[in-house]
Amino acid sequence: MTKNPAKRPNPAATRGSAKEDSSAPAAVVPPPAEARPSSPVWRSTSALPLRPASAWHADHDTVTARIPLLGPRPEAGAFDPKAYVGEAVPFAVTAFREGHDLIGVHVRLTSPAGEESLHRLEALKDGFDTWRTEVVLLEQGDWTFRFEAFADDFATWQHAADLKIAAGVDAPLMREMGARLLERAAAETDRPDAERAGLRTVAKRLRDAALPDDTALRIVRDRALAEEFRLRPLTSLVTVGDELTLNVERTVAGNAAWYELFPRSEGATRREDGSISSGTFRTAIGRLDGVAGMGFQVVYLPPIHPIGRINRKGRNNTLEAQPGDPGSPYAIGAREGGHDAIHPELGTLEDFRAFVDAARERGLEVALDLALQAAPDHPWVTEHPEWFTTLPDGTIAYAENPPKKYQDIYPLNFDLDPAGIYAEMLRVVRHWVAQGVKIFRVDNPHTKPLQFWEWLIATVNAEDPDVVFLAEAFTRPAVMQALARVGFQQSYTYFTWRNTKPELVEFLTSLSQDTADFMRPNLFVNTHDILTEYLQFGGRPAYRIRAAIAATAAPTYGVYAGYELYENVARPGSEENIDNEKYEYKLRDWDAAEASGNSLAPFLRRLNAIRAAHPALQQLRNFRAHWSDDDAILVYSKHLDAALSPTGRADTIIVVVNVDPHSVRQTMVHLDTRVWGVEPGNAFEVEDLITGARWSWTDHNFVRLDAFTEPVHILHVKETK
Repeated sequence: MTKNPAKRPNPAATRGSAKEDSSAPAAVVPPPAEARPSSPVWRSTSALPLRPASAWHADHDTVTARIPLLGPRPEAGAFDPKAYVGEAVPFAVTAFREGHDLIGVHVRLTSPAGEESLHRLEALKDGFDTWRTEVVLLEQGDWTFRFEAFADDFATWQHAADLKIAAGVDAPLMREMGARLLERAAAETDRPDAERAGLRTVAKRLRDAALPDDTALRIVRDRALAEEFRLRPLTSLVTVGDELTLNVERTVAGNAAWYELFPRSEGATRREDGSISSGTFRTAIGRLDGVAGMGFQVVYLPPIHPIGRINRKGRNNTLEAQPGDPGSPYAIGAREGGHDAIHPELGTLEDFRAFVDAARERGLEVALDLALQAAPDHPWVTEHPEWFTTLPDGTIAYAENPPKKYQDIYPLNFDLDPAGIYAEMLRVVRHWVAQGVKIFRVDNPHTKPLQFWEWLIATVNAEDPDVVFLAEAFTRPAVMQALARVGFQQSYTYFTWRNTKPELVEFLTSLSQDTADFMRPNLFVNTHDILTEYLQFGGRPAYRIRAAIAATAAPTYGVYAGYELYENVARPGSEENIDNEKYEYKLRDWDAAEASGNSLAPFLRRLNAIRAAHPALQQLRNFRAHWSDDDAILVYSKHLDAALSPTGRADTIIVVVNVDPHSVRQTMVHLDTRVWGVEPGNAFEVEDLITGARWSWTDHNFVRLDAFTEPVHILHVKETK
């Protein structure tokens, strides 16, 4: 709901003339190219020249404004909505007025550095009075925006004059009304002098009794005149909405490919006696070339701290560890230290910094696991026993997620000493930020107070806005969304369990439309805790299918090491890998697997190259589902307008995928080609970015997808000449 009109008029909405006569002479000189603003901090299809502000003032103090502005978006409830640098952000609002007079709407943006810009919204004509535009924001920080609506006096006259003069009804009256509007516009001192003079000339022509009505009608329909009033509308009843804030974060907060690895496994070797010598940060550097070579941007490490010895878990989550079992890295803390320490088998703090530097040199950024819990022998247990829940028998409660039990982990009780716990957690985060870590994957944040996360993330981001937090919270939707609202820049999702066409259409549409103002999904295809039945029993096709969808449906996705080796055997009765790396070392030969053709790495490499080359895939909100006649053929597109693209060229990707990994499917797919500006029935060329094949398509096309060879088309719509 808008407040009473404050100040500001402005340009804005567009309305093309009702009927245009291209043969009519221009009534005014067309606006020069420089009249269409540009900026290094935004890209837009709808930018307008800035104009001085004035506003209509009400005589009565009411909640309702003269022209209502309702439901502004982006929105995130009590919190500021979010975007990331390079994201095409939809700005939308519901606006209307009484009667039949036309209105216009625009949004006024102010960048963090103070640059102001004005952008016209388009009426969607959806029956709900929705107005919308998109702007790509290129400066990190807090942007402000507010919607402004106005009576579009020229557009209202133009519409009425077109109808009436053509019908011979009230032609003299309409011509005089038009002349007065043009004179009023000519009196506006912020218009260029040449334009003002041209408007006065047109006004005189409309008043010229010797001018035939059909010539006057050509003036009404004149394109140059309409364009001038599109850029600088003639406004009244200007209504200004509330000033709102949009937090624009760095690009990696919303657009990156993640790869998870356990550094203790990278470079681990088997001794002659069968035991395993742990990998280190120095040996793990050797894996970074492979990760970067596949095109990933973030390398994520599970906890790297000392692991507790008390109640240490053995292989496959057994309760008794055998000699040489490394234990779960989530059982943090031992006599060597806690959350600010390095596991001695991995190396030293200097070795870790060397790993971070080596990653950076390869274009990778390190993400570190933040698991706020303690092993029974963590220093916190003896130094701060008040931070843990003590049971009536005097023992400390260990972690549970029924039916799972974690005897090797004590959860913190944030209500026993909030001040002490809050301060310690902040100290831990600051410590790792100082070591070069700017991304944290947070383990089970839904088991800690929401209030704590709001405070911690706000405090850290106030000191360093580049720090990004990913919430690993597989929990109820309301809780997941609340974590995103209070500050988490990214969220794991239910993607791993959405496998059928109907499930995926509903899920991906909701992620891209319903929650995108505050929640950014990270579509991990697997994790060290999750091996779904789809991957267990879908064979190699399942791995290609899930990777293709994750990499193209959202700008952020992730892969856990071993996915490229098709590791699909689960511990019986569970959705976890057998011989889970969380409890043991994993010795893998990446190069040998690829050389023998038993690796998905080439496919992942191709997917990430496609993502890097196509800016449409670097967006979240442009996901659009299409239709097929087969319940297993998923079809969607992602389009980015040329004016919004960093290349200056439109980019459109169509994905057609067989989500049944056990079959060959052939069917018809049906596309709404208007999404990328092609009228239904018109042909356009597509190139399959996986195979290189080219076809001529229309809005209805036959496809055949063999899950065992090529289960997916990733099609680039070639530009029409």
